[in-house]
Amino acid sequence: MNGMDVGKTLTSDPRFRFLFSSNNHTRMLWLPCCLGPHKDQQLHSHQGNHLDYSTQPSQMHPPSTQKRTNHLQGKNKEYPGRQKQSITCKQIWQKKVQTTPMAASLQLSARPFKPHFQSKSLSKPSSIRLATIRCSAATPPKRYSITLLPGDGIGPEVISVAKNVLKLAGSLEGIEFGFQEMPVGGCALDLTGVPLPEETLLVAKQSDAVLLGAIGGYKWDSNEKHLKPETGLLQLRSGLKVFANLRPASVLPQLVDASTLKKEVAEGVDLMVVRELTGGIYFGKPRGFSKNENGEEIGFNTEVYATYEIDRIARIAFETAQKRRGKLCSVDKANVLEASMLWRKRVTAMASEYPDVELSHMYVDNAAMQLVRNPKQFDTIVTNNIFGDILSDEASMITGSIGMLPSASVGESGPGLFEPIHGSAPDIAGQDKANPLATVLSAAMLLRYGLGEGNAAKRIETAVLDTLDRGFRTRDIYEAGTKLVGCKEMGEQVLKAVESQIRAAV
Repeated sequence: MNGMDVGKTLTSDPRFRFLFSSNNHTRMLWLPCCLGPHKDQQLHSHQGNHLDYSTQPSQMHPPSTQKRTNHLQGKNKEYPGRQKQSITCKQIWQKKVQTTPMAASLQLSARPFKPHFQSKSLSKPSSIRLATIRCSAATPPKRYSITLLPGDGIGPEVISVAKNVLKLAGSLEGIEFGFQEMPVGGCALDLTGVPLPEETLLVAKQSDAVLLGAIGGYKWDSNEKHLKPETGLLQLRSGLKVFANLRPASVLPQLVDASTLKKEVAEGVDLMVVRELTGGIYFGKPRGFSKNENGEEIGFNTEVYATYEIDRIARIAFETAQKRRGKLCSVDKANVLEASMLWRKRVTAMASEYPDVELSHMYVDNAAMQLVRNPKQFDTIVTNNIFGDILSDEASMITGSIGMLPSASVGESGPGLFEPIHGSAPDIAGQDKANPLATVLSAAMLLRYGLGEGNAAKRIETAVLDTLDRGFRTRDIYEAGTKLVGCKEMGEQVLKAVESQIRAAV
């Protein structure tokens, strides 16, 4: 390798040179020949980014001209819904490029949906923006299949934004996604007559994670219960066997003034509600309608929990608290309800397995008051289905907008379900007014909790904070002195923030 000439052309395409440097780790650069002589100061001053191959010189074998030509024209793995495309000079930033044996993986770090330059611009160095490609011969790119469920109302708008952010952030970490959109909720009712088609559930089960937009709308409010969009969501959770719903509520410094609480109360709030999702009164039996001894119509439901249901959600809550600040508050109504008495007994028994976690108990009515009186006292809250449903919504409003909060629903195995906690907002659907940040942050939770890709998740979370730092706001979080933008523009700004991480790393 030391004897290889810097600047040796390895392709017949006159627009490119393949350059080598003979240090401990070989670095190769695709450089348009129009940049002129390949001197270091010219390379560093040019706005194009390098291609970094993390492999030893002994592992490198320069491809022949024929191999390189075949590589550029080769076909990538296809995912459902992805159109086949050949790689051209204009698109080289766009696709994952693979070579053999020289590199097992190449992953683009440019935005995969909006070209930065056209091939006709190659004669103008100032207009060229090369992509960053990271490669490791020993580590192939990670590939995940994601089921997208846009749903109803603003769901398709926010899912579109989150998908683009997910693709870009993932690409920077060598992650490749295959997406498949499926109907659920009201749109599924209109298409198939049921809120959760069997095909949708099957595709979701076979994927690595599921990202949901929102479901429901006025159009279906008068439907019978089994034909309501919300029934599809309950069926989806049950079908995926997800039982733990993680709903963070953090007051961001940029949005502290948006909270309805006093600044000194809201500032610094950072809590997580762990809600049991598939048991309790929402699913307990018997349930239904009947008549009492006086002939009056009655409706009845059953709050019931088995020990295994309490134990598994408690374990997730303790483990979540371990990763946070080590405090867990179990919320119940053990002074009245037998199901809550069992809940408290089982959670208390499990505490001995987690000596590093401080466990406390609180009745649900007191917890509701404490959340608005002194929310900073809470770190992690664990509670049953109905209490968690109510308390997590209450906690979300401390942050200033329900449009900012994501959620994750996970089980013991199989794909998790990730979704914003807001509804479908049919009154603003299709008007480019929705706040996509809750869905974008749900995509970050998908990476962190669903796929174990914490670095990619951090890129998204950092980009959201940067976007807010730059003053961009949708209408729900707008205040004087900030920049009012729509759903699409907010998404574009988040993408720019992710891209700025590329430039900072070069």
